[in-house]
Amino acid sequence: MDNPELKTSNKKSIYSALAANVLIALTKFIAGAFTNSSSMISEGIHSTVDTANQLLILYGLKRSKRPPDQSHPFGYGKELYFWSFIVSILIFGLGGTLSIYQGVAHIMKPELMSDPFWNYIVLILSLIFEGTSFFIALKEFNKTRNGMGWWDAIIKSKDPSSFLVVFEDGAAVAGLIIVMVLMGLSHYLQIPELDGLASVIVGLLLVFVSFILARESRSLLMGEGIASETRLKIAQLAEKDSAVIKTKNILSTYQSPEYVVLMLIIDFEDHLDTEEITEAIRRIREDIKNEFEFVHFVIIQPE
Repeated sequence: MDNPELKTSNKKSIYSALAANVLIALTKFIAGAFTNSSSMISEGIHSTVDTANQLLILYGLKRSKRPPDQSHPFGYGKELYFWSFIVSILIFGLGGTLSIYQGVAHIMKPELMSDPFWNYIVLILSLIFEGTSFFIALKEFNKTRNGMGWWDAIIKSKDPSSFLVVFEDGAAVAGLIIVMVLMGLSHYLQIPELDGLASVIVGLLLVFVSFILARESRSLLMGEGIASETRLKIAQLAEKDSAVIKTKNILSTYQSPEYVVLMLIIDFEDHLDTEEITEAIRRIREDIKNEFEFVHFVIIQPE
């Protein structure tokens, strides 16, 4: 929520993704076991990991809403960033590497696939479920980005749950298409290695997605601050006060997508006494909170 207009997402896309993955994970494993398809087993792993990921994100969202206490005076908002980082590791460790391992093992010891009819049924149903979930996630994310470019919206968003489901579902849809094409070629051309290749490609896709998610979650977990354009706006707002000469520095950190801790070091007019500076600090703090609703705690230090 770096930009005042950049809103956080709701849980609708997470619940839709969870429902889709629960519906299809088991059917993928069953179809893969019956038809001896490596790529279908990899897709089953993918859906299982995605299911666990959505549960962890929901858990992180719940934990992050706990009120402040003595041990955590700024609240528990960073729980969401922690669990988002864990999810990115799971996508890499369980989703990506296991799929790559499964594919390489199938390439090293190829086995002809039996009739892939049921695999196609499962894949088509999965594509419908995943595609629906992806559409819902895109729709929800479009509400948060408010006309911004996709990559800019991801960088500026301080709510990993808003774009995590988009990446997961997008990777799932792409993976399903890859598996359908290569599995069909593998059966038609009688080249079982192509089925293993599909698993490897899906695994590499998941590794790529995990790196993007880990990068964003890590930055937020390590104490990312507000963007430079937001700092400039806050500085200009403070300097409108007649008591202020210049805003010397602004320090900030996101405690959650909707909670920023802000510190301003301000050079006040020399002729002001303590009472006048105190009143100026009160005015500036109030103006900042009114203008930027995500700034909840403001410390102002006279230079």
